Amino acid sequence: MKTIIRSPLITEKNTTLAEAGVYVFEVGMDATKPEIKKAIEAGFSVKVQGVRTVICRNDMKYSKFGLTKPKKWKKALVKLADGQKLSLFEGA
Repeated sequence: MKTIIRSPLITEKNTTLAEAGVYVFEVGMDATKPEIKKAIEAGFSVKVQGVRTVICRNDMKYSKFGLTKPKKWKKALVKLADGQKLSLFEGA
């Protein structure tokens, strides 16, 4: 079974996006936009308006063996319908 949603990404920049109704999640590399949309709608009982995905890479690291290859990971920016919020990103 493949993992679609791994974790929410809560940063200062992402909290300003959350005020506009855009929430950011780390997702599996093989997850597609329709699968992400279905998983968010089923898991949080909200209506998703759109999904954007970005493939990110970590920086190169030096070790005693030389440079290490950066790992790739995927994040999804999920825009909810007007008037809907995720309580997961509020508070703390």
